[in-house]
Amino acid sequence: MAIPIQYSLRNLWTRRLTTAMTAAGLALVVFVFAAVLMLAHGLERTLVTTGEPDNVLVVRRSATSEVQSFLAREQTRTIATSQEISTGVDGAPLAGAETVAIINLPKRGTGRPSNVQIRGASPHAMTLRPQVKLVEGRMWRPGSSEVVVGRAVASRFQGAGLGETMRFALREWTVVGIFDAGGSAFDSEIWVDADQMMQAFRRTVFSSVLLRLRDPAEFDALKARLEADPRLTVDVRRETAYYGAQSEVMANFIRVLGLMVTVIFSLGAVIGAMITMYAAVANRTTEIGTMRALGFPRRAIWTAFVVEALALSAAGWLLGILAASGLQVVSISAMNFATFTEIAFRFILSPAIALQSLIFALVMGLFGGVLPAVRASRLGIVQALRMP
Repeated sequence: MAIPIQYSLRNLWTRRLTTAMTAAGLALVVFVFAAVLMLAHGLERTLVTTGEPDNVLVVRRSATSEVQSFLAREQTRTIATSQEISTGVDGAPLAGAETVAIINLPKRGTGRPSNVQIRGASPHAMTLRPQVKLVEGRMWRPGSSEVVVGRAVASRFQGAGLGETMRFALREWTVVGIFDAGGSAFDSEIWVDADQMMQAFRRTVFSSVLLRLRDPAEFDALKARLEADPRLTVDVRRETAYYGAQSEVMANFIRVLGLMVTVIFSLGAVIGAMITMYAAVANRTTEIGTMRALGFPRRAIWTAFVVEALALSAAGWLLGILAASGLQVVSISAMNFATFTEIAFRFILSPAIALQSLIFALVMGLFGGVLPAVRASRLGIVQALRMP
């Protein structure tokens, strides 16, 4: 059986032009398939890495996002006195009430408006989120109309650069700092002093309370106590779980839409591979008859042509996955369906996506090669040797 397989693999090299064209068609489909998965994975990674495993986010019960949540000052004070909360170096509880709103800013270059999330943060904001680091400028001064912005906001929106001013809530706000949140969703936010934001937006309630657990194992006890308190009416979630849920709707939408397009493309690729393999059978009938005359069974002929199709699809996978890996340097922005604000994220290739793409490519090759392989294996010795 080894000789027919080796012969088929050498034949791929002999028919280099046909092999390259078919592999390129398969590579295009693999590229689209991998790109869709990388896009969804990049979105999930961006939002999931936004949270810290030791942090807990408290929002109004049934609120799907902080934008839809509201908590009165008395409620935030009650939550912030929970005994499960860790304390900082100054002995104060590591908890902060925050308020979130959506503003509209024009994009650089085009001037087209887009929604941006602004967060009224507490003095403990940076301590609670150690992945957020100031890379330019300084933090805002309490009581002032100053803001700090994420890298993605600074590069994409007018008035969001260091030293520039932006206008919202009937005020002029000066950008005094730019922070890097490690590719998380915070890179697409504007941060301001919570008290100043509430005054500017004329709000009397907060959106959420973020706190750090002194022991992650105490989460269940904290959740049970706060959610059972009739004064609060809140949902208590780990911060990672909250942001993971934020990504589900959009990531699933990307996958479903992208896979529908991929399936359409894959049909063309399978047909192309099938035509290529049928042509290979037609051009090599005499050789197939010779191998049968030498004693190779039908199963060996069938296996050889299937292996040839799989090798062709593996070559297409390699080309496609290499092309898709180049997308990792690309950063794009899209609307987060949970908050209706723009969020920046990247394509991310993972070993799981590479494996899924390989399986997808091999399945395409198998579908494209099985019928021609059956055709080749069913050729009779005399019939094959008589064909020109």
